[in-house]
Amino acid sequence: MQIRFRTLIRGGMIVAALGVGAEVATADPVTDWNAFAVTTVAAAGPARPGPTGILDLAMVHAAIHDAIQAYQHRFETYDAAITGASGSPIAALSKAARDVLVMRLPAQAATIDAFYNNYLAAHSLLPTDLGTVVGQQAAANIINRRANDGSFPPNPETFVGGTAAGQWRPTAPAFAPMAAPWFGTVTPFALKDTDTVLPEPPPPQLQSGEYAKDYDEVKRLGSLTSTERTAAQTDLAYFYSGNIIAVLEQMMRTVAIANLTDMGDTARLFALGNFAMADSAISAWVNKRNYFFWRPSTAINNGDDDGNVSTIGDPNWKPLIANPPYPDYTSGANSVGGAVSRTLKHFFGTDDMTFVATSVGNQGPTSPRTYHHFSDISNDLVEARIYLGIHFRTADTVARRQGRQAADWAFAHVLRPVH
Repeated sequence: MQIRFRTLIRGGMIVAALGVGAEVATADPVTDWNAFAVTTVAAAGPARPGPTGILDLAMVHAAIHDAIQAYQHRFETYDAAITGASGSPIAALSKAARDVLVMRLPAQAATIDAFYNNYLAAHSLLPTDLGTVVGQQAAANIINRRANDGSFPPNPETFVGGTAAGQWRPTAPAFAPMAAPWFGTVTPFALKDTDTVLPEPPPPQLQSGEYAKDYDEVKRLGSLTSTERTAAQTDLAYFYSGNIIAVLEQMMRTVAIANLTDMGDTARLFALGNFAMADSAISAWVNKRNYFFWRPSTAINNGDDDGNVSTIGDPNWKPLIANPPYPDYTSGANSVGGAVSRTLKHFFGTDDMTFVATSVGNQGPTSPRTYHHFSDISNDLVEARIYLGIHFRTADTVARRQGRQAADWAFAHVLRPVH
């Protein structure tokens, strides 16, 4: 793989620690469009429940990647290769991203078009640049390929779980039904079949010692009023209490800007990372809908009725933050965290890299965190979701493994070097 690095070597380790200002100053077109796409998808609000916005981002980056490869011919394209490319590659990738975003989020078309036009002007490019024809084709290919992928159905199921021990049901304060119960039926981006490629066991039996151990841990450390959770653990929890996908996208931007100088490499990194995140999140929703295992708050409130003598109930127990409106098993956050950390490890050929991660939309005061290994992010996410009181450990660790497997598959099977 041809990767041109711009790095600092310190203590034998690649250093990619950039502040926000540095990120903006050195951004390339791929990271510029990633940042805009993440913000645009987040602004869709209720139209993109849970992690479903990752589907939009994966499509954007598939189109960007294919548009650039129409010029470079270095990596396999996601859809059909585009021949005879001319004009500016920057115009091409910008048009590809613009067309996918407008199709997916038509209510934001005016904002998207304003950014697109300003971006072309900032790069001294006209809307008539021949590169826009390439980008238009790249976007059309991806849009057509994903036309019947099962996402955002017109009449989605309303799912409220059950009332038996172990079954998820809507939780306080909103008591909302499950968000996007259809998400697990969406066609993956790289995986052939989530059920066969990423098989996972059911959640622990309520009468098991494993369940009792998970129960006791989250009861002690995830409570709103916990006296055992340390200040450092609370800070870690709040750091990962907001938009996890936005945190991970920002992390990829920071690493890419510090280490990559070819936009073809950057485009491939973001496409692989977003494919792996999308596929792992789809897999998590397969488990959530199939098993609909209860959240810790429901479990602890009803702990005296679960058939396990080792679980002591507390009807007044509350988690540190409100539960997201979907079941516990498996964790969506840990699925995407495992996917991104493993993608970066594959891409750079090492787990060792120093970089700074910044929280996005957190629910408490936090500071940027410096990491020295990609895997540290996914390991912290496991702990954070327990300290937040919204997941059992098994839901986190199984999801992390599933995310890593999705990244392994994507890196081995799509967007490979043409040689």
